[in-house]
Amino acid sequence: MRRLTRKKALTLVKELDAFPKVPESYVESSASGGTVSLIAFSLMAALAFLEFFVYRNTWMRYEYEVDKDFSSKLRLNVDITVAMRCQYIGADVLDLAETMVASDGLKYEAVNFDLSPQQRLWHMTLQHIQDRLRVEHSLQDVLFKAALKGSPPAQTPSEDSPLSLTSCRIHGHLYVNKVAGNFHITVGKSIPHPRGHAHLAALVSHDSYNFSHRIDHLSFGEAIPGIISTLDGTEKISTESNHMFQYFITIVPTKLNTYKVSADTHQYSVTERERVINHAAGSHGVSGIFMKYDISSLMVKVTEQHMPLWQFLVRLCGIIGGIFSTTGMIHGMVGFLVDVACCRFQIGIYSHPDKAPLDVPEHQEPLLPAPPGDHPQS
Repeated sequence: MRRLTRKKALTLVKELDAFPKVPESYVESSASGGTVSLIAFSLMAALAFLEFFVYRNTWMRYEYEVDKDFSSKLRLNVDITVAMRCQYIGADVLDLAETMVASDGLKYEAVNFDLSPQQRLWHMTLQHIQDRLRVEHSLQDVLFKAALKGSPPAQTPSEDSPLSLTSCRIHGHLYVNKVAGNFHITVGKSIPHPRGHAHLAALVSHDSYNFSHRIDHLSFGEAIPGIISTLDGTEKISTESNHMFQYFITIVPTKLNTYKVSADTHQYSVTERERVINHAAGSHGVSGIFMKYDISSLMVKVTEQHMPLWQFLVRLCGIIGGIFSTTGMIHGMVGFLVDVACCRFQIGIYSHPDKAPLDVPEHQEPLLPAPPGDHPQS
């Protein structure tokens, strides 16, 4: 019984075979078929190779959601060089709630405003990247995936006396509230005030004002490799002593998740404005560098993705099966057309009245078999 049951099962399985085998005696090979097969296999290999590179490639997916984190602090990273002496200027932050943030995390360092050749090369490279980012926005995706780490060359200690160093480098970081605020660098050191804050600028001569500056780095949040902030590499030269530079910054919280980096950070966009302070001409204000920032309520999630393995296998099967079927159909169609053309050509020859069949000579009688009983006599 078991043998009969097994035989029935094997018979049933054989009947369900969707790929019946053709006997080799029925298979006929041809030179044209071999040529088409070589072309088809070469095309399959080339497309499969290119499809593998598509599978290895990745892209960035952007998603947006509401930022619900309002209680945490926001880190402000600063590295700015101003063409004034350090004792003449002061930097601090005043947020929308009239809260003055302590600037203990900032350091004042006397330097020269001019850069060394290595630093100038780095600065020019950074400006070139910023120019390309404004034109080719997809370049930021390449920077996300590459996670390049870069920093300007370290400044060598100057051999000049401190009195000859006429510029001030302000660098460090601050922790501010996640509300709109104003980070500014202006004349005089900041002093506490019951109604806000003020800068003691009475002892500084107007002739010494020079707010030409260079922003080596300005970012918010954790410093992440692969992100070049919008103001990095900015350089402004002022020809007037009383000059106001304003930067209106919109901060966007960002969650970055790539195959190399996974962190929470912030990106920002900037609108710049500058003008000369001339009270006689009606242009009022305070000379200095003002960075007014505001935080967006939306958060962007940037995730690096690539094609799933199952989708790659499906596309690969589609390439192989599609080329195999298409080339087979084209080869069969071409063979059919050739056969039809040959048949018509032969029919035209046989039906022509002035021509005899090809296998019978024109002046030769066809040989007929002798009737039975008639034998040649000797």
